[in-house]
Amino acid sequence: MLIHALCDYHDMLAREKKVLPEGYSKVKVHYLISLTEDGKISGFIKHQTRGEKKGAKGKVKEVWIPKEVVLPQRTEKTGIDANIIEHRALYIFGLNLDKNTLTPEDRTNRARKAHEAFVRANLEFLEGLDSPLICAYRKFIQNWHPEEETQNGDLLGLGKEYSGSSYAFCLEGYPDRLLHEEGPIREKWEQHFREQKEGVKDTYVAQCAVVGQETPIARIHKKIKGVYEGLSTGNILVCFKNPSENSYGNAQSYNSNISETAMEKYTEALNHLLADPKHKIRLDDITVVFWAMDTSGDYEDMAMAMFYGESDKMDAEETQRMLTSMMADSRRGKLTAGRLQSLDTIDPNVDFYMLGLKPNSSRVAVKFIYRRKYADVLWNIVRFQEDMQISDKIRPVSFTRIKGELLSPKSTNDKINPALLTRLFEAALYGRKYPEALLSTVVRRVKTDVDCKVNGVRAGIIKACINRNYGEGELKVALDRENHTPAYLCGRLFAVLEKLQQDAASGSLNRTIKDAYFASASARPAIIFPKLLRLAQNHLNKVEYPVYYNKMIGEIIEPLTGEFPETLLLLDQGRFIVGYYQQYQSFFEKKEKKDGD
Repeated sequence: MLIHALCDYHDMLAREKKVLPEGYSKVKVHYLISLTEDGKISGFIKHQTRGEKKGAKGKVKEVWIPKEVVLPQRTEKTGIDANIIEHRALYIFGLNLDKNTLTPEDRTNRARKAHEAFVRANLEFLEGLDSPLICAYRKFIQNWHPEEETQNGDLLGLGKEYSGSSYAFCLEGYPDRLLHEEGPIREKWEQHFREQKEGVKDTYVAQCAVVGQETPIARIHKKIKGVYEGLSTGNILVCFKNPSENSYGNAQSYNSNISETAMEKYTEALNHLLADPKHKIRLDDITVVFWAMDTSGDYEDMAMAMFYGESDKMDAEETQRMLTSMMADSRRGKLTAGRLQSLDTIDPNVDFYMLGLKPNSSRVAVKFIYRRKYADVLWNIVRFQEDMQISDKIRPVSFTRIKGELLSPKSTNDKINPALLTRLFEAALYGRKYPEALLSTVVRRVKTDVDCKVNGVRAGIIKACINRNYGEGELKVALDRENHTPAYLCGRLFAVLEKLQQDAASGSLNRTIKDAYFASASARPAIIFPKLLRLAQNHLNKVEYPVYYNKMIGEIIEPLTGEFPETLLLLDQGRFIVGYYQQYQSFFEKKEKKDGD
């Protein structure tokens, strides 16, 4: 399904000329090597733009971003293998950078071998080609001797950027005209690529599992780049290494029966998606890629906005307005295909894909792949966001925020179980039940965090799990005075007793009963609440309106018929937390004055 979908997506992009022609690769170039007419380096020109990058903790910092250029196809082979029009420092200069010192020597002679391969391949390719820039490039290759350039000031001036940067060539005074754009080079490369492709020997022909035709099968698949924490050179999606993975005597990727054409298409399409921030986000160590089988609409922006609170085209305020409107329609049963079709540039019947990728050594593993009609995706996202709401004021809850609430603030490990994230995605996209571990994780965090943190996101997650998994609509969006579930009432009562204590001390407390008794009260109410009610009698003598609290305590205790539950299991502990949060928040809501008050 995945490779077939990516091939179809590639065909769409090709019709709109949004993907590379066959035989070319994109490379992020950091510097231009400016050559004089006699082939000497006159300097390095920064080929980067200023941009912003979000750090691990959400902080935005300014960075230099290399510009992309389209070069003749890069090699995928391991070991020493030079490119036509090289971009790697080790091949071009034949020098290693070791502690701010340039040297052609290394343990395996890799620098010398790489430079010799570069010289040999490029001089052979340039034979018969002529232009001022091509001649300067040829002279550079012929006259550059690594052992004589160990003190080169231009190279040393690059510092640590020397080794990790990519390079392109230009003629001094003409930085807008690059070597690989020269007409003779492009013409010869395209002819060379066609001849190379047609002249492949020992081609294995079989029925392609994607297109269904008898065609040459790809032995090695191109690398996938742009996966978070993946290799800078890329990771392989389809590969076979161990003999136990082979079948019918086939080796390497001949086992996959994916044709050369399909391989080129799916790798190009996936690399195109991964190169665009609009189509991917990072969730812990999983890279989530999403796309619609229609490039004319704002499908990805709307989905990202509703999953993550905002997108490139929709800020948080716009997202909130859209979400409020769609949730209102959902509650009235009016979130229909017709309602979705009223959205500009949106076709609700378009297929929408979400793909989770995680690097594993030199490979990339598929953690999940989901395909749904866009109308279903949007409908389920609205339901998911509605589940998470814990007050009448709608606020989108992002997956990033949910992930943060599942971690201890004092933990040095900022990752959670990938299986839990995968199941949570599945629940949001397919409208299925939330993973059992989600409820237990949030309840544990509330009870064990030092500050006993009960916030709207955690309460919303608990409410969502209980309502969807155990009883539709059991817990309301705001305080429900008609809910007489013992656990919910105990949570409300705890909030009232805490507020009474705070008012009695005029807000000057460093610790409240929440810090000392919340965890135990949510598990063993019968033991803790009699003690808290005795303490409350002292607090009632110190507040200005004791009748207000007496009445509220009486209204909550009355449905309990004088008996507190002996123990509360996980589900009831969740109800306790939601009851506590909703009751406590109600103290800060503005009350509308009635006529005559």
